[in-house]
Amino acid sequence: MRSIVVERYGGADVLRVKDVPVPTPKPNEALVKLLAIGVNFIDVYHRTGLYPIPLPHAIGQEGAGVVEAVGAEVSEVRVGDRVVFTGALGAYSEYHVVSAEKLVKLPDALSFEQGAAAMLQGMTAHYLAFAMRPIARGDVALVHAAAGGVGLLLVQLLKRLGARVIGVVSTEAKAKLAKEAGADDVIVATQSDFEAETKRLTDGKGVQIVFDSVGKDTWEKSLNSLAPRGMMVSYGNASGAVPPFSPLLLSQKGSIFLARPALHHFTATREELLTRAGDVFRWIESGELKLRIEHRFALDEARQAHEALEGRKTTGKILLIP
Repeated sequence: MRSIVVERYGGADVLRVKDVPVPTPKPNEALVKLLAIGVNFIDVYHRTGLYPIPLPHAIGQEGAGVVEAVGAEVSEVRVGDRVVFTGALGAYSEYHVVSAEKLVKLPDALSFEQGAAAMLQGMTAHYLAFAMRPIARGDVALVHAAAGGVGLLLVQLLKRLGARVIGVVSTEAKAKLAKEAGADDVIVATQSDFEAETKRLTDGKGVQIVFDSVGKDTWEKSLNSLAPRGMMVSYGNASGAVPPFSPLLLSQKGSIFLARPALHHFTATREELLTRAGDVFRWIESGELKLRIEHRFALDEARQAHEALEGRKTTGKILLIP
């Protein structure tokens, strides 16, 4: 089978197509034939070494496909089941062995592409909206990368909770998408200072919560955009890791709160995994939550997919199709 392997950390050019044996599932594992694979920023972090992994290793965390075989003691799925997963390193492959407890059955009404597009980013948007702090009707939320895969879903979920949403994007075209998703105001950061605009839009008060997936480049201005006792949720490093700082800074900025969450802590039990995935799939099926899948690359084009993602040339979800 073909697999995209990283043998050394570096730029997108380190991604290599390798022919490797089809793996055999061990007890409590299932072999999945992949039909759609999600591309996410965590894949970039694994490729660059920001999040170190053993090398050489196939990368990718998310996929959708059909169960081809199961190991002993597997009760969660059966051969022939349509399934999705996230958090299983090595997904940029034609086949992948996944712990059965990580597999979620894909509703018949959803395509494999929808499943691969919704699993990681959908559940990320879910825990950001529902598990960080209570969002009261009328609270103001600032969402960076509001036209990205997580951003478009998060905007919709925050509006579901009654928040006023200010989105931050990099182009006018992305501003249009964020508006269509429900953002009340959208700041094009290449044209305006988002901190100053946020203060203007809130009459100088600031926002109750910031969702920042950009990292280093937006960190300080995001903190400055918060109202006293607001919450900064830093959940990504698209521009690089946030530099070290003294906790005293949080007091100086208005006794603000800081969260640096990760999805696996919010799907730590199978019950929680099935609840979050179930909500996301149900809302997509009913039309309450709209997915945007604009970019599809062949598996062998993983390098181009990473270059597009890092170059901020994409909106919504990027998929690899084996």
